[in-house]
Parts: sequence; C-alpha cells; structure tokens
Amino acid sequence: MNEQEGKEISLKAGIKTRTVHVDYLARVEGEGSLYLHMRGGQVECAQLKIFEPPRFFEALLQGRDCLEAPDITSRICGICPVAYQMSAIHAIEQAFGIDIPHHIHALRRLLYCGEWIESHTLHLYMLHAPDFYRCADAIEMSKIYPKELQRGLRIKKAGNALIRMLGGREIHPINVKVGGFYRLPTKEEIQGVIPVLQEALEAAIETVHWVSGFSFPALKRDYECVALVDGKEYPMNRGEIASTKGLKIPVTSFDAHFEERQVPYSTALHAAIKERGSYLVGPMARYNLNRHLLSPLVQETIRSICFEEQCVNPFRSIIVRALEILYACDEALRILREYAWSLESPCVPIERRASVGYAATEAPRGLLVHRYHLNGEGVIEKANIVPPTSQNQRTIEEDLEAFARANTGLSDAELTHLCEQTVRNYDPCISCSAHFLKLERLHG
Repeated sequence: MNEQEGKEISLKAGIKTRTVHVDYLARVEGEGSLYLHMRGGQVECAQLKIFEPPRFFEALLQGRDCLEAPDITSRICGICPVAYQMSAIHAIEQAFGIDIPHHIHALRRLLYCGEWIESHTLHLYMLHAPDFYRCADAIEMSKIYPKELQRGLRIKKAGNALIRMLGGREIHPINVKVGGFYRLPTKEEIQGVIPVLQEALEAAIETVHWVSGFSFPALKRDYECVALVDGKEYPMNRGEIASTKGLKIPVTSFDAHFEERQVPYSTALHAAIKERGSYLVGPMARYNLNRHLLSPLVQETIRSICFEEQCVNPFRSIIVRALEILYACDEALRILREYAWSLESPCVPIERRASVGYAATEAPRGLLVHRYHLNGEGVIEKANIVPPTSQNQRTIEEDLEAFARANTGLSDAELTHLCEQTVRNYDPCISCSAHFLKLERLHG
C-alpha cells in the first residue's frame, strides 16, 4: 500500500491524518528535507531525508599517500575542517605508533578551540537563534536585535583568528601535518590574539545568559549519549569512547560496537550501536558525560543560570553550545598563557609501516571517527569516515516522532516550524554526512 492509498483508506474510515513536508530545510548546512506523517494522533513516519549527492571521499583516499589525508579530508567541510584534519592525523599517527609531545598536543587543542568557537557561534547566532525570535533568518533578526548579532560576530572573529594563526588560514588550514605542524606560532603572534580572545570571553558569558532566557518547547528524551572521555580534560581530540549507559571502549573497538546502515531515502548512512539502536553525539552528549571537567569559570556560569546537570531536552542544546563556546575561549586563553616559549620542534619524525589506524575526535557536532588501512609504504588501501550527523540521523527522527506525538494540538504552521527547529537543534552538517554510499554491483 502506497502513501496515497493509505490516505484514501484513512479518509473513508474517518481517521484524521496530518502531514508535515518541508521540501528544503532552511538554516542547515547542506541539502535535506523533512517528512512527517501522522494518523489518528500516532506518528507513522518521521524521516530526515538527505538527498545531497554523495561525494565518495573514502574512495578518493584510496591509493593516496597517507600524508595527503589531512588536506583531502578537510575538504569534506568548510565549517569544521580542523576536525577532519585532526581525526585523519591522529589515526595515521596511531597506525605508525607515533608519540606526540605535550606542546604539539596543546597547540592542536588550541586549534580545536578555534573551530569550536567559530562553528558553534555561527550555528547559535546565525542559524538557531532566529527560531526563538520567530525570524526567517539572521538578516531579519539583525534588524530587530543588531547588538546580539554584532556580539556573535565578535566571538566568531576570535575563533577565526586562532585558526588563522595556527592553521595558516581560516578555511581548510594548511599548517597541520602528520607528526605536528609545519611551523609553530611566534610569541608575537600569540600575544596578538590574546586581546581578541579576552573580548570574546566576555561576549561568550553574555551569550550564555542571553540564550538561557529563551522560551524552550518541552521535550525530554532518554538518550544514550556517546562521546570521548579522557578523565583529565574536557574532550576534544583524544580519549576513549563512552556512553551514559555503560559503554566504554578504546577507539580501535568502534567497529565491534557500532554499525552503519543504509536507508532508502537518504544518501547518508545511519549509525547505530549494535543490538541497542540509536544514540546521541554532540554538545549535549559531551556535557552529560564530561560536565565535571569544564573549567571553574564555566562551572560558575552554569550555577548562575541554574542549568541542569544532565540536559535531555534537545531544544536546550543551544545553552550547551553557548557553554562550550565559553569553555573554548577560556581553555584557549589558558593554553596561550601556559605555553612555554622554547625552541621546540614543530613536528616529530614518522616511520611508515603496514598497519590499521583508528582515531576519534570531537567535532563541533559530535564524535568523528576515522579508520585507515595503510600498506608498508604508507599508502592508503582502505578508508572509512563516520561523521557526527550520520550518527545523529536516527536520533533526530526519534525526536521528531516524540515531539509530534506530544503536540498533536498544534496548528499545522506551528507544528511545521517546531519540527524544523527540532532538526536545527542538532546543527546538522548534511554535506559531511553524505560522503559515502554502499553500492551493489550486478554482474550480468
């Protein structure tokens, strides 16, 4: 029975049906649509349809020298290129058994702070906040609330400055490499970015208080949150994979516990925990697993807004993103002030060998996993990349089901608006998710 036949049967039986269909989702990165069908108050279908053409990055990496992987994978996303570079670099270093010294790790963490600042700020101010003011976009919002948008631009400027200083340029950095960096920043360069970060820190505190005053739709979910845990620092680019329901594994065991599935309406794969199902990655997952590792300034800010210890309302994820912006500014300033001005080498040597390398880092949108099979010359024979948005797809659909089921009394326009906002809660990066597709070759 197709969709039209189902509607006709429902009409004859006097059963009320409702459909929410958004052909093109606005204020998300990439191309996707939303389809929700209800019958008699029950949700029969909730789909986040990703129709952006797959880009086959894993296939592009095959046959390439492993040192090319960071620059190739950074092109997966212009918003979070650092995450792809770092995951590729860590995976190759893990394959080669490379031990990275503290100063390189600290500067990589600093670079990651820059990406969190600029990416979270872009989403929060330009893509998500307009939902809470019922504005069509950031341009409309800027006419009513210009000071808020100006504040967001000041924060984003700090993130861009960090990436430019350490990465060589703001988009698709060119200064990172397997083993470290091509060059280290000078004392003058680092001192020059500190005032910009200090200004961003103050603006980030204001941002937390601003978004905590928004009116949030009611929705509580029992997520299995998945994120890196390190035990020593709030996770960015190292740690084990853990969940709020007892999972704790090394990154090398990812394939043993997680799987990707193809669905007919999406060019991106859906990830799941084997024999358990959907899970949540991203800021809420990191917060729920690692809240105690946030800096004292962020902890005090959390208390000042009376924010919950465990966040399970996806609409309130914007507050967690604001807290992570504040943390990234604070952590960046800490690293800059503690950085030892010495003649340390910008990189360590590498020795190629046949191996398989795994790594996971925390992209702004959540856990990002890379796996590379390398031959004895360091050439990539096989690659696999699991982006955060593909891991969240089924969870987003379950949010849509739960919200629609609990809000059947809303008008069609209101339900449509809030279903779109349900998707935007995740800051989905659709282009990141649509880089792979399983194909079946038929032999005639």
